[in-house]
Amino acid sequence: MAFINYVTQIQFDFGAVRLLPQECQRVGITRPLIVTDAGVKAAGVLQHALDALGALSVTVFDATPSNPTEAAVHAAADLYRQHRCDGLIAVGGGSAIDCAKGVAIAATHEGPLTTYATIEGGSAKITAAVAPIIAVPTTSGTGSEVARGAIIIVDDHRKLGFHSWHLVPKAAICDPELTYGLPPLLTAATGMDAIAHCMETYMAAAFNPPADGIALDGLERGWAHIERATRNGQDAEARRQLMSASMQGAMAFQKGLGCVHSLSHSLGGIAPRLHHGTLNAMFLPAVVRFNAEAASVVKDHRLEKMAHAMGLASASDIPEALRDMNARLGLPSGLGALGVEQDWLDAVIAGALKDHCHATNPRLASAQDYADMLHAAW
Repeated sequence: MAFINYVTQIQFDFGAVRLLPQECQRVGITRPLIVTDAGVKAAGVLQHALDALGALSVTVFDATPSNPTEAAVHAAADLYRQHRCDGLIAVGGGSAIDCAKGVAIAATHEGPLTTYATIEGGSAKITAAVAPIIAVPTTSGTGSEVARGAIIIVDDHRKLGFHSWHLVPKAAICDPELTYGLPPLLTAATGMDAIAHCMETYMAAAFNPPADGIALDGLERGWAHIERATRNGQDAEARRQLMSASMQGAMAFQKGLGCVHSLSHSLGGIAPRLHHGTLNAMFLPAVVRFNAEAASVVKDHRLEKMAHAMGLASASDIPEALRDMNARLGLPSGLGALGVEQDWLDAVIAGALKDHCHATNPRLASAQDYADMLHAAW
């Protein structure tokens, strides 16, 4: 049975952050907790949101780590309850938005956060009681502003997914101007995250034609504009198109992701300092090559269609084109250059096999398959 759900209200335009007050009124938020991080605050981006909110009573949690943790979720949830907040505004990249989703659960549901993790059977336990969220992305990568999931490192160091349609933000305010100051390497890494979402979800086997169309169009936009956005952060059109690619990847990945994310979630739990988008960029070439033999990918000519969207001559060119793009963007050459250690790999493979994205890859990977992908990404 195919399940297809699209998705939430999106305000997408230059200067859209000014619409925050009307979206708070529409959603019914009068005492918001803003969830953000120190970098967004230091860059002055948080102030744009605060200025837009004007006289509204606002509490700010600005200690979201680069990979959100259960500890950060609980610290923010304590602040939410202390100030009797009635909703959340996430201002930042995927980390801040995912942290806000964790707070939406923790502030309104009893028990340990792991109770609600997808692989623990917790999705059905997340109810409509969650705190409402408005998401204001400041990067073009995860697309968490239109997604039903969050990825959080829990106290036992696992990097787990939390998924529920109740977690989809009530509003997404996508303002490309908020990404103008994003540094080049972060633009590149988050942009490759968006491209990975579009590619992985397009290759996934589930039947969801709307997701396929959205993902393929997002891939075309992202691939054509990521270099421009990385080289010139003030390129308005490149920033707009890359933000759209990010949003589209997440609108589509309700269809499922795959081995790229199984590996990056697992490795990111072991080494939280590693950027999720950078890891996705490292794994994409090997996973595309592995998926080329998947029956559904072959039957539907999915690699050929991706190659066309990327302006490539043939499907066989995709892995090398991805490696070349990573190099042109200034991303690391592989896992070794990132400081990944060989003695981590058994744990990475074990985590990948248990990850919620493992089963939705179009070709089921074995432990040896994951070992081969890790070697290829080295």
